[in-house]
Amino acid sequence: MSRQTPFQQGARREHFIGWLFVLPALVMYAVFVLLPLLMSIQYSFVRWNGIGQMTWVGLDNYVRVLEDPDLLGTIFNSLRLVVFFSFIPVSLGLVVASIMHRTATGRFGATARTVLFLPQVIPLVAAGIIWGRLLSLPGLVNEILRGIGLSTVTRAWLGDFDWALPAVGFIGIWVLLGFCTVLLWTGMTKLDPALFESARIDGASWFTEFSRITVPLLRNEIGVCLTVTVIAALAAFDIVYVSTAGGPGNSTAVPGIQIYILAFTEQRIGPASALAVILTALVLIIILPFQRLNREAK
Repeated sequence: MSRQTPFQQGARREHFIGWLFVLPALVMYAVFVLLPLLMSIQYSFVRWNGIGQMTWVGLDNYVRVLEDPDLLGTIFNSLRLVVFFSFIPVSLGLVVASIMHRTATGRFGATARTVLFLPQVIPLVAAGIIWGRLLSLPGLVNEILRGIGLSTVTRAWLGDFDWALPAVGFIGIWVLLGFCTVLLWTGMTKLDPALFESARIDGASWFTEFSRITVPLLRNEIGVCLTVTVIAALAAFDIVYVSTAGGPGNSTAVPGIQIYILAFTEQRIGPASALAVILTALVLIIILPFQRLNREAK
């Protein structure tokens, strides 16, 4: 019989010690993430008010969610928010980070990055309250529009059926732009400067450098930005709840708010859980391609 070498014994010991360090985090993750997820899946197949006895209903809760235009509309609203919370901040972040990488250096660059990142530090509830006042009818945004002669454009942005969702999306852009910019700028600092110098010697323009060198080499960082911002859009709750509470009507209602109303206001745990499971599946379907992008970029 072969004996283990001291090196193999040491490796097994380090492996065991490593799992001991990870064990507390795994226990917390199992208790506060996996267990609630499994319980939500269980509740999605029953009729329950949170107190009485559960009644098995099978897929009825899922059918109700998919047949109810109000519940289904919340999913479409969250998909529309993906454009504001994800695609616009990532696109603008690429441009801003590229400009900062070329021009904003030293103390000025550090100050600019700090100012851009500040919205990420502010609690989202506070951001919703602040922008709720700024976008109100007598708010600062409308005062600026009146000051430049655009009084006909002013409106209660968060109370308008057509503009409420874009206004919430604008808040999301303000919050997430700094995160995307700083992350992408950090990725740009790791790129080899010789690539850009060679491109400039060959007469490449800024746009050519940006599209042919910067963007392809930042696939990993772009994938991370898209993953984080898409999840923020689909799981949006606090900003929407504080600024509009899903109104006017259901024009800004998102799954997070509807799940809260179904579970804690109407005591309909089954449909709330079914909507939560559908939202989780939707997040995974959208996020998995970005994860594949990250793997291919490594």
